[in-house]
Amino acid sequence: MSAPSTNVDKQSKRHRPVIWGFIAVAIFVAVLFFAYLANLSAQGNEPGEETEAPAAAATTDG
Repeated sequence: MSAPSTNVDKQSKRHRPVIWGFIAVAIFVAVLFFAYLANLSAQGNEPGEETEAPAAAATTDG
């Protein structure tokens, strides 16, 4: 059921700060994401550079 009488203009004014908050958070997350991608690309390997493989576990017959 819907409310019997809703004032859309009044409700839009009441929700405006929340909508601006969502927009601000979305922009903040986008900036963090692109900063993360830039950091990954800055620390990447150059072509022909060897990658560091994890050392193999030494097994001993004990």
